[in-house]
Amino acid sequence: QVQLVESGGGLVQAGGSLRLSCAASGRAVSSYVMAWFRQRPGKEREFVASMPSITSGGGARRYGDSVKGRFTISRDNAKNTIYLQVNNLRPEDAAVYYCAADPTVYFRGTDARYYDYWGQGTQVTVSS
Repeated sequence: QVQLVESGGGLVQAGGSLRLSCAASGRAVSSYVMAWFRQRPGKEREFVASMPSITSGGGARRYGDSVKGRFTISRDNAKNTIYLQVNNLRPEDAAVYYCAADPTVYFRGTDARYYDYWGQGTQVTVSS
């Protein structure tokens, strides 16, 4: 079982950047499919990005259509941490951002139900 703790959220002006972190404990993040989701008030949890597990032999990083070209997911195995670099932020990016882990080896999809482990979330606020 893995425990996830997000950090790095905050208030930023439109066009600005943040780096969100997801520190894991209990298991290596490299053995999971890792993902970031976000949830805006009154909305369902939305897929943002995913990173394949090393166990799967690698594969493509995936991004939601609304964040392609602006957000980048990465992993530091030594620190057992997942990152989400968010650039050129827009007011509609404001949300609580969650880190999630899917214990299966291969990417199953962008549906939140595939991910068994979740962090508590970190708030991103964007001022226009």
